[in-house]
Formats: sequence, C-alpha cells, structure tokens
Amino acid sequence: MKLSHFEYNLPKTRLAKHPTPERDECKLMLVDRSDQSIKHLIFKDIVDFFEEGDVIALNNTKVFPARLFGNKEKTGARIEVFLLRELNDEQRLWDVLVDPARKIRIGNKLYFGEDESLVAEVIDNTTSRGRTLRFLYDGPYDEFRAKLDELGETPLPKYIDRPVEKEDKNRFQTIYAKHEGAVAAPTAGLHFSKHLLKKLEIKGVHLPEITLHIGLGTFSPVDVEDLSKHKMDSEELIISKDTVNIINNALKNKKRICAVGTTVMRGLESSVSSIGTLNDYNGWTHKFIYPPYDFSLANSMITNFHMPKSTLLMMVSAFGGVDIIMKAYKEAIKKKYNFFSYGDAMMII
Repeated sequence: MKLSHFEYNLPKTRLAKHPTPERDECKLMLVDRSDQSIKHLIFKDIVDFFEEGDVIALNNTKVFPARLFGNKEKTGARIEVFLLRELNDEQRLWDVLVDPARKIRIGNKLYFGEDESLVAEVIDNTTSRGRTLRFLYDGPYDEFRAKLDELGETPLPKYIDRPVEKEDKNRFQTIYAKHEGAVAAPTAGLHFSKHLLKKLEIKGVHLPEITLHIGLGTFSPVDVEDLSKHKMDSEELIISKDTVNIINNALKNKKRICAVGTTVMRGLESSVSSIGTLNDYNGWTHKFIYPPYDFSLANSMITNFHMPKSTLLMMVSAFGGVDIIMKAYKEAIKKKYNFFSYGDAMMII
C-alpha cells in the first residue's frame, strides 16, 4: 500500500468544531465486512450488536491540559508550549513543542501566568520532538502539577480553530478516563455516556480497560510514499492481567471483541502471544498497523472518521478493507457525517 491510496477530499463544512449535544446521539455508520454493506444508525444503537459475554475494550487514558501560553524573557514575545512528555518528575523536565520554534534558544527563559509564577528554562534544542524544558519550581511536586493544570488549556487539535470553551474540559475526555498522560483524547470513546455503559453492563457485556497514553506522534503526518518506511513515535501502554483474562476468555468462547478506537486496537495488537492470545504489558509501543495486516484479537471496531493520509485511516482500512472503508468515507461525506475528533462514529463488524 502507498500513501496516496489514503487520500480523499473533505469539505471544510464536515469538520466538527463542537461535539454533539448528547454523547451517544451522534451518527453511527455500520460497516459490515461480511456483505460489504453500509447502514446509518445512531451511536446508542450499538447496544443491539452485543450479547452477554461479549467484550468492548476501552482506553482509560486521561487528557491533561497540555497547551500553555507564556512570554519570552526580555522580548515578551508570546510563545505557545505544548507539553508532550514528562521526562523526570524530580527535575521537572519535559519534552515540549514550542511555537514559534525559531524564536527559542537554549538558555531562554519563559514565564507563564499573569503573575509569571511559573518559569521554565530551555535546556535542549535538538530533540526530534522539539525542545526540552526545565520548570524552575521549588514547591512540592503535587503543587507543581496543580500549577500546570491551572495554567494549561485543553489541547484541542489545531484544526478546531476556535477558542477553547468551558465544556471542552469535559467533552474532550471520555467519561471513564482515569490515568492522566494523553495529549489527545481517544476519540471513539467520547461517544459513550453513563447511560449507554450501564445498558451494556446490564446486558452482560464486559468492559475491560487498557491504558495507552496518546502522544502527538499518532497524528504526525506520514511523509513517505512507501508506508513500510514510516516510523511511529513510542507511546506508553499498560494492559492488566484482569483485562487479559477477560479478552482471552472471550476469544476462547468465540465472543464478539470490540476495540473502541485505533488506540485500543494498536494496544492489543502490541501484546499478542505466539499462540494468538493477549499478554499483560507495561512498557512502550510504536506499532504501526497498515494494510495488509492480520488482526489477532478484536473482531469488531468502533472508530471516528480520520484525516486523509493519516496512520489512523490506514489502520481502519487494514481492519475493514481498503475498498469498503474508502467507499464508506465517500458515503459519509455525501450523508453529511461530521469528521475528526468531535465528529461522528463508525462501527466495523
């Protein structure tokens, strides 16, 4: 497969800038691989496709307010800092992206907050991901993290070109988010409401969780035509023994196993044993899934509609089949589905 196979034209009007008023009432496109059919439903209709003993696997990562705005010492120039990854909690070291990058040099100090109560110093200018900052904060670690939360902004993707609103703090987060560490939401999970999860539980559907902390690498553009040459950034992944037991039991009993989102699918596929079962895991993954690919665990998938030429669209195409997925995307544009993070959903069975 080549990069150009995953190109399509999306009208700007189809790019969702706000979520649907109710989480579980967005549009749902059902793609059935057995007969190549496409149906149009509402998200909460997924209840009808699951029975007792089936599994819906969720990613419980929590988005932290990763976008900060500060001022450069002396010049006062406004600088945007995007926190990517904490490198050392004792030394307050972070990998970050800065914008505009050309204005920042090693040794520069940045001041955050109206009272400039948070200061950072640039200590490395050469990392592949941008810069390394050391935050100069003398108080306890909990206080430091509270300060980042207070000054940080919900990291909406850049294409949502509007100011961050109060509701974004809640809506750019799944209702089951637990472990902070992501700079973007696992968007397929945004459609689950408490009511919908309760209905699934009552039906006897298992809802095991993994943790995959999404970094910006997931959204990095692919700039090679030969997909085998693209390298993914590493992201932290944790799969517990409890989750392993639930999924392996469902595999054994030939139940439906649904991965909610590309992050869950990638997480599961990163820890498959030699006999095709799931292993527990605590480490990092840089797995890149693109067609053709044999999936070992999940036999269905819930996902959003992704950007052209993105690694996310490539994975969905590997699971659903390139032809039917690209046909489904054309149909979604025609039927006025909303795309990307706050957009509508697709379920592939």
